[in-house]
Amino acid sequence: MVVNKPRIVIIGAGMAGLTAANKLYKSSCSKEAFELCVIEGGNRIGGRINTSEFGGDRIEMGATWIHGIGGSPVHKIAQEINSLESDKPWECMDGFLDDPITIAENGYVLNPSLVHPISNLFKNLMDFAQGKRKSTLVGIGNGGDGIGNMSVGSFLRNGLEDYWETESRKGRDDVNGNGNWNRKLLEEAIFAMHENTQRTYTAANDLLNLDYNAESEYVMCPGEEITIAKGYSSIIQSLASVLPSGVIQLGKKVAKIEWNPECELGITTENGHEGRRPVKLHFLDGTTLSADHVIVTVSLGVLKAGIRDSNDLGMLKFNPPLPDYKIEAISRLGYGVVNKLFLQLSPDYTDFDQFPFLQFLFHQSDSEVKDPRIPWWIRRTAFVSPIYKKSRVLLSWFAGEEALELETLPNEVILDQVSTALSTFLPNSSDSHEQCNGNGIKNSSKLKLVKVLKSQWGHDPLFMGSYSYVAVGSSCSDMDTLAEPLPKTGSQSESQSHQLQILFAGEATHRTRYSTTHGAYFSGIREANRLLEHYHCMD
Repeated sequence: MVVNKPRIVIIGAGMAGLTAANKLYKSSCSKEAFELCVIEGGNRIGGRINTSEFGGDRIEMGATWIHGIGGSPVHKIAQEINSLESDKPWECMDGFLDDPITIAENGYVLNPSLVHPISNLFKNLMDFAQGKRKSTLVGIGNGGDGIGNMSVGSFLRNGLEDYWETESRKGRDDVNGNGNWNRKLLEEAIFAMHENTQRTYTAANDLLNLDYNAESEYVMCPGEEITIAKGYSSIIQSLASVLPSGVIQLGKKVAKIEWNPECELGITTENGHEGRRPVKLHFLDGTTLSADHVIVTVSLGVLKAGIRDSNDLGMLKFNPPLPDYKIEAISRLGYGVVNKLFLQLSPDYTDFDQFPFLQFLFHQSDSEVKDPRIPWWIRRTAFVSPIYKKSRVLLSWFAGEEALELETLPNEVILDQVSTALSTFLPNSSDSHEQCNGNGIKNSSKLKLVKVLKSQWGHDPLFMGSYSYVAVGSSCSDMDTLAEPLPKTGSQSESQSHQLQILFAGEATHRTRYSTTHGAYFSGIREANRLLEHYHCMD
């Protein structure tokens, strides 16, 4: 009788899936121990990593940063394959935070002396929330006990209110004139600018939905944060390069995963029999594939869509459904949308030798004096910046509802609305913009943009968003729950061949590094090691 090798199928050829495949294939006994297959629903590998080109520059449509190079496996790979240097211009963000110019709606340029105190306040509050400092330097949070289910958003706003209360006792002077702006409105707008930046970091549509207690569990690698000169996709290509031809199958979208939760009791079920492979994958094209172990690396957004009551054939379903405890964890966790908008300056727009890093202050959405030329979806972006100092490609980030709106707009509409909005911040010879205790920008003509490129992670059915966060009402323990393999182990009668039928990897399954490529990488290693230990194949 021919005994088939155990078959391991990995769903998703992103960072987590390819890291797991790379680890499994390179293990010393892999060729003798099991058969390996990577299934990818799209027409490319990389998942939420997608290096592209725009305006002659190399850009990232998805993952952009190595969040700390100390001990980073991504940085180590980038060094090994010489991806940290390139002759081709890339999205290196040099000077990203050097000398920003902060402009309030209607063109008021703020003196840094107005901006720095609020920027420092916001940083101090976030450092406290993340456990990096013991005091906020304002009246709240110095104990840290009894915060309960507080959100990051409410914590930050309490900090701003306490700051104002403290400063009011000092009898501060207001800023000079400036029409519809006063000091408090400007400070609130500066604070909101940093909140909007934090939304892009976390993917939370509203920081009131972001759990406070989870912030202190989040871990980043130490050291500087950098981008990858030859592109993040070079890391993906390196991980995939060791796999033989045919291991990765593109264009195979999984519609249903059949598994056998009763196998641990030695019970024959309608989905399979003892001695057969316990998992069966059904693809949208009508084909099927059986497996002994499946590592699911799809996004949390795809899992969320699959557990909703829906007969949509495009959604990933489990049969039988996932256990209630896992469904509840998936439901509680947060998952949001972050998109990037690249803008190419017209060649004949020469008002700036080097386009500045502009930080935007907007009037509140209900303000009667807000500029009607600025659409609502632009009002919660924090900045626009060239992707490197001399680049004519500009970048802005959007999160939540604004990011989804961006996806629906035609490029022509984006070009017109962004050009108009940005021009309201850049004074021209016909305007009479005042300065707000600061240095002015020289008069300029209307900003001319010729091309745009946007990411569209929210409406992509393979991702349905960008990355996960710990929402109010959930906790980091929900990520541990999501990471638990199925069926649960423990029965002595459980057949070894029917253990670890479904395993879970991806950034949303990592308790301390969620939302990052580091989290995805480490989760892939974790699940590969789980199977290697199962088959006693650890090197």
